[in-house]
Amino acid sequence: MAGIDVAAVNGKTELRAFVELPYRLYQGDRWWVPPLRIAVKELLDRERHPFYRNAQVEFFLARRGGRVVGRIAAILDRNHNRFHEEEAGFFGFFESINDPDVAEALLTAARNWLVGRGVKVIRGPVNPSTNYECGMLVEGFQSPPMIMMTYNPPSYPQLMEKVGLRKAKDLYAYLTSPSAVEAKKVDRVAGRALAGHGIQVRPINMKDFDREVEKVWAVYNSAWSRNWGFVPMTREEFFQMGREMKQILRPDFVLIGEAGGRVVGFALALPDINQALKHAGGRLFPLGLIKILYYQRLIKNLRVLALGVTEEYRASGVAAGLYAALVRNARRLGYHDCEMSWILEDNVLMNRSLQIMGAKRYKTYRIYEWN
Repeated sequence: MAGIDVAAVNGKTELRAFVELPYRLYQGDRWWVPPLRIAVKELLDRERHPFYRNAQVEFFLARRGGRVVGRIAAILDRNHNRFHEEEAGFFGFFESINDPDVAEALLTAARNWLVGRGVKVIRGPVNPSTNYECGMLVEGFQSPPMIMMTYNPPSYPQLMEKVGLRKAKDLYAYLTSPSAVEAKKVDRVAGRALAGHGIQVRPINMKDFDREVEKVWAVYNSAWSRNWGFVPMTREEFFQMGREMKQILRPDFVLIGEAGGRVVGFALALPDINQALKHAGGRLFPLGLIKILYYQRLIKNLRVLALGVTEEYRASGVAAGLYAALVRNARRLGYHDCEMSWILEDNVLMNRSLQIMGAKRYKTYRIYEWN
């Protein structure tokens, strides 16, 4: 790997280079959606973002002849390791020119940093955990990503394999349309199940947003606790994400299931703001904000990010009730395509249910592993 220099990011100038690299690499790529630079900087802020209070992270840049040609983050997530009782490390925010030597140099730097801190196995990409954007796109390159989903060129999986990484787990994204779902049948089944267990489904109360988020946080950490790769979110992390989502969410798509006044399940779907971000070029000013506000009115795609129920109520029909309400509201508001993601490849029940409902698996994302 002669001629490639990989070094830890040091100072604001190098952090700016870390942030800016994708905007150069993806220039002219019709499917890439430029994230807002301000949002990227907030996520990478190790002093202020709540994720880093329970994690140690190092950012690396690869240069050839003085020119930045790749980047990576090495991530030691203490929350993950405490919860799973393992010594795992992660890599994320990976970007590279199409050169196996550059990819290997970056991954080796991240690996050495992690191994030096006692890590036994490395997985990724996660940006910076499975609670955020994660996985590398390996199938379904013919359309843009929806909100909070990753995108990369087809060369990236090839780079991973050439370096020697192997699949740890695949994550599926399904696509359907509210108009394609047999709403009467879903409503009938869901209504019967909810009535039989005294469960009510309602939209989030935006006037009491913080208290609602608090209730949902408890359900989130309970409902997903047995899922592969799950990392409990701290209260600070969850509230940070809630504040970010509040700007674009619609109460009709944030639904809460209650039994006896207690929250036992919730569903979260967000309008695909990527359809508006695409036109802003990663900047709010001078014209980015105006473009986002204009195109935001035209959004008719939706992504279902989460649908979870506490263990004691999983057989009660809460999930069906939440799903039925989402479909009903999406139809009423005129939404078209609806992505449901991501689903673990070995979540047989969920995959089968989506296929029975006519949803099509149209994208596959991969978490890699490296011992």
